[in-house]
Amino acid sequence: MAGKKSSDSFFSRSFRFLKRLFIILFLAQLIYIIVLKWVNPPFTITQLVSLATGDGLKRDYVSIEEMSSNARLSVIAAEDQLFPDHNGFDWKSIEKALDYNKKKPNRVRGASTLSQQTAKNVFLWQGRSWIRKGLEVYFTAMIELIWGKKRILEVYLNVAEMGKGIYGIEAAAQAYFKKPAAKLNRIEAAQIAACLPNPAKYTVRPISRYVVFRSAWVIRQMSNLDGDPDIQVLIFDRQKSINQDEKKWK
Repeated sequence: MAGKKSSDSFFSRSFRFLKRLFIILFLAQLIYIIVLKWVNPPFTITQLVSLATGDGLKRDYVSIEEMSSNARLSVIAAEDQLFPDHNGFDWKSIEKALDYNKKKPNRVRGASTLSQQTAKNVFLWQGRSWIRKGLEVYFTAMIELIWGKKRILEVYLNVAEMGKGIYGIEAAAQAYFKKPAAKLNRIEAAQIAACLPNPAKYTVRPISRYVVFRSAWVIRQMSNLDGDPDIQVLIFDRQKSINQDEKKWK
């Protein structure tokens, strides 16, 4: 009887400990998500791996107001043209990707939105495991709920890998064009956005053939999206939008 009571006591204590640990971790990550609505991530797992593997770490966080409209529009055009409209997930693209991957399992196609990519870059590690994907769904839903689209875009442009050891649009602008992100023109922004599927492989400087052809496509897509009012809200600051509207009526 004593042995049974001791065993029951052990499992009971273990369960209470795990329960408390789960509650603490849940509250900690929730507080972290809320804090990041206003504060930039101190580091990401991908950035730490970059440092550990010798690729270095070049980054310079800037506010969205310090990013040119071209920089903002280019990543939407290249990576997620439905960004203003979805709730974090592009279900049609996900279905198409799943069908494609069933037919061609050796050539995996992704369908991640900017929101999903931001969640992965900020909170998780690189990889394709189902555990990571499940966590990505959770964090994507949370940042959509708590941060909103403009903050998601701002964080994405600050943490996304844009070259070997280069993270964020400001570091990329300085590394490739010797200018701040606020001064990027349409061609420069499109070239940076064109490398995003695989920045280590598709280089901006020296410019790879892939970036040459894809950046031309990105520029065309940027022109197509120029008049979209929902995108205008994201790529222009409020005062700039007011000034533009005033010019149209003059």
